[in-house]
Amino acid sequence: MNHIDKNKPTIMGILNVTPDSFSDGGSYPSSSDAVNRAMIMIEQGAKIIDIGGESTRPGSERVSALEQIRRISDVISQVCKEKPSDIIVSVDTTLAEVAKVAIDSGAELINDVSGGNDDSTNMLDLVKDSKCYYCIMHMKGIPKTMQDNPQYSNVVSEVLDFLKAKASVAQKHGIEKEKIILDPGIGFGKTLEHNLDLLANLHVFANQDYHTLLGTSRKKLFDSILNIVSPDERVIGTCATSVVGVNAGINIFRVHDVWQNKQAIDVAYEIKKLNR
Repeated sequence: MNHIDKNKPTIMGILNVTPDSFSDGGSYPSSSDAVNRAMIMIEQGAKIIDIGGESTRPGSERVSALEQIRRISDVISQVCKEKPSDIIVSVDTTLAEVAKVAIDSGAELINDVSGGNDDSTNMLDLVKDSKCYYCIMHMKGIPKTMQDNPQYSNVVSEVLDFLKAKASVAQKHGIEKEKIILDPGIGFGKTLEHNLDLLANLHVFANQDYHTLLGTSRKKLFDSILNIVSPDERVIGTCATSVVGVNAGINIFRVHDVWQNKQAIDVAYEIKKLNR
């Protein structure tokens, strides 16, 4: 089992084998195309490859476990065979049935955007038995309706309380604390103001003594700030938030554009090391 260092930045490269993801849906029509993309991201510096078969963009429909498995199983198996031994393969799913197929093929991390709400007991059993990493994300509602006027009295405290409660449940279930990753869920049931408030307070999450993940890559918040409609032109904005995350103590960065973000993250981290 590979190790994630809580004290230094790690890049998670995004690999969506879906027809409808907001940024790269349909980009990899065959398993070999997807595997090749994974290898490129590894060469560029990704230490985790996050493979998903269900889009969770705003307004998206659910995808069955069987269809997710059909989309991801060959890709995960092949990436696990071809990757260097120190690379972690992650599966992006909320369903234990899908996650088990990935774990059996060699995946070592489950990225659950439902925070355990979709398949809680089965997922926690799988994480405990496999001893894999488990990423718990905050999302208000479900992808189809999450952007329909989300409301918070205090977004930072509400998201933090949710994540701490879910992490506590996982630990009581027998999952080791060092295997738990917290993700505040930028863009998942949040307005621009909510997202900016979370980004300004990332240190609150990083100070909880868990691994923490930041996922802002190419998201709509950059369109709201910069008036950039095309997701693949939001790379610089993503890099800016990666630097904010490094300075706040976030240790995992989920991105599409590995090479560009790695440069920003590496420079920010070298500077931060001198400011302790």
